[in-house]
Order: sequence, then C-alpha cells, then structure tokens
Amino acid sequence: MITKVQHPQGLFVLFFTEMWERFSYYGMRALLVLYLVNAQEYSREEALSLYAAYTGLVYLTPIIGGYLADRWLGARRAVFVGGIVMALGHFAMAFPGLLHFALGLLVAGNGFFKPNISTMVGSLYEQHDPRRDAGFTIFYMGINLGAFLSPLICGTLGEKVGWHWGFGAAGVGMVLGMLIYWAGQHRLGHAGSHHEEPSGEHFRLGIGDWSTITAVSTAVTLLVGAGVFLWPQISQLWEMAGTGTQLGLGAGLLVIATTAPRWFGGNSEPVKLTREDRQHLLVIFIMALFVIFFWMGFEQAGGTMNLFADQKTERNLLGWEMPASYFQSVNPLAILLLAPLFSALWLRLDRSRFALSSIQKQAVGMMILGLGFVVLAVADERASEFGRVAPWWLLTVYLLHTMGELCLSPIGLSMVTKLAPARLVSLMMGFWFTAMALANYLAGTLESILHQWQVPLYWFLVGSSMGAGLLLLFLSPFIKRLMHGVE
Repeated sequence: MITKVQHPQGLFVLFFTEMWERFSYYGMRALLVLYLVNAQEYSREEALSLYAAYTGLVYLTPIIGGYLADRWLGARRAVFVGGIVMALGHFAMAFPGLLHFALGLLVAGNGFFKPNISTMVGSLYEQHDPRRDAGFTIFYMGINLGAFLSPLICGTLGEKVGWHWGFGAAGVGMVLGMLIYWAGQHRLGHAGSHHEEPSGEHFRLGIGDWSTITAVSTAVTLLVGAGVFLWPQISQLWEMAGTGTQLGLGAGLLVIATTAPRWFGGNSEPVKLTREDRQHLLVIFIMALFVIFFWMGFEQAGGTMNLFADQKTERNLLGWEMPASYFQSVNPLAILLLAPLFSALWLRLDRSRFALSSIQKQAVGMMILGLGFVVLAVADERASEFGRVAPWWLLTVYLLHTMGELCLSPIGLSMVTKLAPARLVSLMMGFWFTAMALANYLAGTLESILHQWQVPLYWFLVGSSMGAGLLLLFLSPFIKRLMHGVE
C-alpha cells in the first residue's frame, strides 16, 4: 500500500517565495558581466573584479543577517526586510547611474533573506520528523526551477529588448515572491516567529512588526547609500594596499565575520570540546580549504564562462542569435534531471563493495570539475584559432561541472551539520560560507592575477581542481579516521 506523504502547507509558500527570489538573483547574475562589458564599457578585468566583489559579499552577509535574526529580528521579519531591500536593488539596476547602489542593496538584502528562509523550512517540522529531508529536497527543486527560468526570461529581455527590461523582470520576480510570502503567512504556523513562546495556532505579524520591518529596511537602504557615497575613498585605499594585502585583509575579515557572534551577545560560557569534537572541527577546516578550490572554478560560470558564451561561442541557430545568458540555464536544468539519478547512484554504491566515503565523493567532484576545464581550455584554444566554437563545447563543460557539483555541494553541507558540535553548528556553517565567499572573490579576480604571471586561466583551473581532488583522495583515509564513523 502506498502512503501519501503530506507536507506542511507552509512548505509550498516558501517553495514559491524562494523560487521567485532565485529567479531574480540568477536573472541579474546572468546579465551582470555582459551588461558591464557590452553596455557600460567596462574592461574585462574591471567587470570581473566587480563581479568578484558582488558574489563574494553575497556569501558573506548571510552571517550578519542570520545573527540579527537569531538575536532580535526573527526569521519571518528578516525575510521581509531582505525581500524589500532586494526588490529595490533589482529595480535600481535598471538605471545605469545607480549600479553600485543597486548591487549594495542586493548584497545587503540577500544577507537578511537567504539564511532565514532556509531556517523557516526547518522550523515547519519537528526535530525528528522523517519528512524533513524530503521537505528540503522539494525546497531545493524550487531554487533550481527559478534558476532555470530566469536566464531564459531575463536574458531574452536584457539582451534582445534592453538591459533595463531584463533587470526590471528580475525585480518583478522578487516582488512576486514577496507577495506570495505575504499572502501565505497564515500557512506558516509559528515558523520564523521572533517570540520565544508564541501563543495561538498561528503567528501573525502585527502593526509593530511592520513598523520594525519598515524601519530596518529604510536603515539598511540608507547605510548602503552612505557606503556607496564613501566608496571612492575606500576603493582608493584598497588599491593602495596591493593584491597581497587585499587577500590577507579579506581573509582576516572573513575570520572576524565568523567569530563575531561569539563576541557580541553570544553565550559567554566557554564551549567544552572533547578530543573527538576537536578532530571533527579539524575535518571541517580541512574540507573548507579544499572547497575553495572547487568553487573558485565553478563560479567562473557567471564571469569568464559567461563572456566565453558571448564572445567565443557560435550562437547563430537558423538565423536567430541565441542570447549568451541562456547557457546559465544549463546547470539548474541538469541538476533537476540528474539529482534523482545521483541519489539512486549513491544509494546503490553505498550498499556495494565500491562504496565511497563522503570525503572521497567530494574528491571525485573536484576531479570531474577539472575534466570540465580540460574541455573548456581546449575550446578556448580552438576559439583563438578559429574565432568561435560550437555551443556543444560549453554545454559539455556545464554538464561536467554540474556532475561535480552534485558530488560535492549537498554532501559537504550535510557533513558540516553532522560533524559540528551542537552549540557550534551555526558558527561552522558561517565558516563554511566564508570559504565560499573567498572562493567567489577569487573566481572573479583569478584571471587578472594569473595574467601577471602569463598563466592560462583554464589550464590553471585544470591543475587546481584535479590536483586538489587527487590530494583529497590521498588524504581521505586520514580524514576519515578523524571523523570517527560520521558519514
């Protein structure tokens, strides 16, 4: 007999809210570098540098937004603040003179939105509810559905009609997501409530809550505006610091960001760690270093690979020129198609004598990513010789990179939650995301750094990805001992 699994109604409210938010994020991301180079006359290096700063900060601000929600604002109100600020940012992108202000709003809004909507998904279920994993899988599908649709819609409007139409469509998507979230409040139960002991069957936002949301959204917008106003002075000091000092300062800020919650209002009682706990934390630190090499390569998708699609890929199909941003839809589509197959593959392998540990699976993912860059490096050489290459080259790269992502990303996140001591889970997740922030920053700046040494970008990424994967595979028995049976 087949039993139908009934999920909380609030899951589908959050599913469509996140779907439209990811629609807006990936729609803007698909256009950003192309817009900077083709419309704003940025040099390739300048465009990639701005892309690096934007994507790096997108992964850094959720630490601050998550902390403020935990300590004061509450997840439900924080999601509203993030959505409002991001909607303003997307619409501001339609005006060339507001570029930096718009990106600042998107970064700040993401910090409030991203960590807290995921927290609310978990809050819909009891601690040991067997439906929880399936609920997160459904939620993850919403992310990829939005990411698949956005380059097709925003990309078509941006590249074929006008850039402001593409950015405006991303803003409309964000507004739709927030309207769904607002209309579905009664279906969310107590998820995201900022009250320790909420009363009644459902928690609803009152006049005081909306006043707080308005005040915080206004304050964030004003702070971003002040930051943009002072940016010329900040950037001048940054350039004077030099590349080495920039990376050192950036790494220092990432460490400060992960430890700040312990300094301000956190539990002052020291966390007592056993020898096993310390070894588990060591595994997380080691793996965070390795995933930097993965995401440094993978996040070329919105930067150099986007420019490769625009400048070096033959996109003329029967007299119609396909927008370069369409290639950004390949990854989420491949995830939607391949994720069930990979899930079945791991289940089958785990029951066989060929079972791989979680560390070995991530090592395989890095090596598959490296294979993708072998294809891209060869395609880049052919493009230099013949002008443009067939689209199947780039499609193959995206397919291989997606396979690598499915080996590494979900397994890595799950590993952190299993290994970190209960009182340090949030801190360790913050550390994991700061590693991704650093990787995103390097993804945008790596080409200019390597240019000084006359090292080809894609062949370097072949070596860094496959080299890191092989080293991790070699170290996997040692790391597995440190995990003490946690898989």
